[in-house]
Amino acid sequence: MDIRLNDILLMKKAHPCGAKTWRVLRTGADFRLRCEGCGREVMLPRSKAERNIKSVQRAE
Repeated sequence: MDIRLNDILLMKKAHPCGAKTWRVLRTGADFRLRCEGCGREVMLPRSKAERNIKSVQRAE
């Protein structure tokens, strides 16, 4: 899956704050994502993140 910096990911499950969108801050073996609702940053392994992605919106 082609994920780039500053892409917006729509996830299958919502964050506890209620938002489903996350901004990509770092890619590699792990993703660093920032919740667009509350601003919390998390690190997820690539395999787990890719399973939970519903769609990708490019920041063009």
